[in-house]
Amino acid sequence: MSAPTTQRTTVTEREARQVAEAARQQDWHKPSFAKELFLGRFRLDLIHPHPLPDAESVRRGEEFLAKLRAFCETTIDSARIEREARIPDEVVAGLKELGALGMKIEPKYGGLGLTQLYYNKALALVGSVSPAVGALLSAHQSIGVPQPLKQFGTQEQKDAFLPRCARTDISAFLLTEPDVGSDPARLATTAVPDGDDYVLDGVKLWTTNGVVADLLVVMARVPKSEGHKGGITAFVVEAASEGITVEHRNAFMGLRGIENGVTRFHRVRVPAANRIGPEGAGLKIALTTLNTGRLSLPAMCAGAGKWCLKIAREWAAEREQWGKPVALHEAVGSKISFIAATTFALEAVLDLSSQMADEDRNDIRIEAALAKLYGSEMAWTMADELVQIRGGRGYETAESLRARGERPVPAEQILRDLRINRIFEGSTEIMHLLIAREAVDAHLSVAGDLIDPDKSLADKARAGAGAGVFYAKWLPKLVAGPGQLPTSYSQFKQGVDLSGHLRYVERTARKLARSTFYAMSRWQGRMETKQGFLGRIVDIGAELFAMSAACVRAERLRGEGEHGREAYQLADAFCRQARIRVDELFTRLWTNTDDLDRKVVKGVLGGAYTWLEEGILDPSGQGPWIADATPGASAHENARRPFGG
Repeated sequence: MSAPTTQRTTVTEREARQVAEAARQQDWHKPSFAKELFLGRFRLDLIHPHPLPDAESVRRGEEFLAKLRAFCETTIDSARIEREARIPDEVVAGLKELGALGMKIEPKYGGLGLTQLYYNKALALVGSVSPAVGALLSAHQSIGVPQPLKQFGTQEQKDAFLPRCARTDISAFLLTEPDVGSDPARLATTAVPDGDDYVLDGVKLWTTNGVVADLLVVMARVPKSEGHKGGITAFVVEAASEGITVEHRNAFMGLRGIENGVTRFHRVRVPAANRIGPEGAGLKIALTTLNTGRLSLPAMCAGAGKWCLKIAREWAAEREQWGKPVALHEAVGSKISFIAATTFALEAVLDLSSQMADEDRNDIRIEAALAKLYGSEMAWTMADELVQIRGGRGYETAESLRARGERPVPAEQILRDLRINRIFEGSTEIMHLLIAREAVDAHLSVAGDLIDPDKSLADKARAGAGAGVFYAKWLPKLVAGPGQLPTSYSQFKQGVDLSGHLRYVERTARKLARSTFYAMSRWQGRMETKQGFLGRIVDIGAELFAMSAACVRAERLRGEGEHGREAYQLADAFCRQARIRVDELFTRLWTNTDDLDRKVVKGVLGGAYTWLEEGILDPSGQGPWIADATPGASAHENARRPFGG
């Protein structure tokens, strides 16, 4: 057995992109509403009529939600979790007894077999009481052991591990390293083959649930050798294995009860039978797992929006200034309107994406990514607006409010707790790039060789011919469409008229596609460096998706006779607000400071503006920016603390 490497992995930008591209799911076997939207095709038929769950899944889901609600009301003390910075053992024991660890695991393995729709409703409910408990359940089921085994595991692995995950064992997902975040090509943790085992060495950072986990999904690099393809590979690892040390439990500005740590592997033996999928498939497994796993975050964001709306409504009606409730002052009222309309839209995006995931008729990789991106950004904004509405009380902690005799509203806590969602499971910046790559996939499929500097003239000629055929058919369709006909989508005109918003979506989707094509023609191979432009393209698509979902949900509720008039009002308000944001984003596509910003950044990094930093003191302590992650034996006491242990 060869010794593990102690050198920092170095790769070029091109090599890093190749690794990411190889892991990306490249085929489209099913239709995608969002993919079509970015291509300028508004496929309303893919989402309307709104897909509905079957009666049996509703019955089982509602039955579990009732039990979970009672448990949350009687057992979970959010203030205690915040105060003690940990989830009490009895809470986790109760969740296990309820079956909450196995919400998405099939009944034959001891799970509840809930649909994605009801799994997300459960997370929204739990997350509204304690985001830390929501994070525990989400990390365990959405990205931990159950999901990758469900999609890629062998029958033997499912039989061995899923019953444990459903009832007794907490799982965690370990990918990130101290010097490796969204660039997995530089993954340094190794898994060296040795007989019927692999031997793991390396350090993993930000291991949500890692401090308390019983089972781990670990991503490690298998060296290429005779009989071994090598590459980034996924393993199920027993957390109590010899050689595993939780060196530190991390603390954060929010989610104080989260069990997130630094985990070191030193010559940890893992049976080859615990490898998930073939060697080299680890990153693809991770990304595929996240396709639906990402929906757990917008679930908790939608739940947070509902809570923000409740507090804003109750407080703004109670608090009076200048002779009337603050809600009736336009400056505050506009914030409440934004929270109400956006909460409606977030739930619409979540429910639509979740039900499409359950039906499995559509490819929802872009929809799930958009839901995560949009939900995390908008929930943070809503929480920020709630703090502003509450004023000084919004900035004051719940414990302080309680101590001086007022209702202990944790507004500042929800702001802190939600902040991580813009970073978790792909930061906003990474989500922009990931979605943008999928959005331009059709263009790269037909014209990619034209802008690839490594392709021969013959390859470029063939690509040019193929691109000519594609664009000759595609471009004329971007000129006109149903969005220009006043009678289009008339079924959405029910007292309040939503048809105009859908016509706007159709017209704007074509405009978005034209803008993308123009940018590719203008920048060609440099397109991937225009991250500001790509981010705005994605943000426009996210707004259009949310508008579509909001209108479809309003019509569904009207048809069911449940709050139809009010739903139409909320959808109308949201769409009008979203259209203002979209129009601003389109302006910023071409009128921005991107080029100037790059010059300023070079000046900052080159030390041209260090004089601007004079007159302050830096309270940061001493130490490296990135901790040493050289493989080897741990010098720390093991901080692992299984629940109930």
